[in-house]
Amino acid sequence: MLRLIKEDVQIALEKDPAARNFLEVLILYPGVHALISYRLAHRLWNMEFKFLARIISQFFRWITGIEIHPAAKIGRRFFIDHGMGVVIGETSEVGDNVFIYHGVTLGGLATKKAKRHPTISDNVVIGAGAQVLGPVHVGRNTKIGSGSVVLQDVPEYSTVIGVPGRVVFSGVSSDAEDDEGPESFPDPVARAIECMLDRLPQMEKEIRQLKETLGQKGVSSAPSRPVEIDPSNIKRMSGQSKS
Repeated sequence: MLRLIKEDVQIALEKDPAARNFLEVLILYPGVHALISYRLAHRLWNMEFKFLARIISQFFRWITGIEIHPAAKIGRRFFIDHGMGVVIGETSEVGDNVFIYHGVTLGGLATKKAKRHPTISDNVVIGAGAQVLGPVHVGRNTKIGSGSVVLQDVPEYSTVIGVPGRVVFSGVSSDAEDDEGPESFPDPVARAIECMLDRLPQMEKEIRQLKETLGQKGVSSAPSRPVEIDPSNIKRMSGQSKS
């Protein structure tokens, strides 16, 4: 267990550029404190000391603002940045090298005693305030944008944003990039606009060709005469519909 705790502190030093040394992370980082308490509570839970495990979990929830159920399964090199408001439910499963920000919920939608929380695979990044709800599966090397609400399975090497969460990029390369800038979460609206702008020159060319063809055939391209509408007819028809 001490080896796991040391590894948790080390991954925090690697993931957080603001971290300066091992002792600072161990003493001051609530995400590390919550993870240490989870490691202890999870071991007690598996030893059938479930009430004691819940006491430890709830005490550190009060201290850190992070709630991790002792029955959840969390892998190695897991890091919670800032941490306030993070909730990880009872049947959640989290793989190795997962990085989540504050306000993330791995929650359930059902009240039955069954698998009702998400399964997060290895090398996943979950942005601040994101909600992953239900027994969904999030594939490896996936990035979930801040504030997204994920309700369906997500394939590996994907980027998910929006409410509800939509896959805006799905790759097949195993070359996982460690770039978490804005370009990692593309804007689907901007992409749609770019596609339209790329299409405009071709549409203009086709319209010119169509006009030239119509002109050669002697067909007038002038707009047709607009239809005149008698306001009295509209009033009369409105009165009939009310009656």
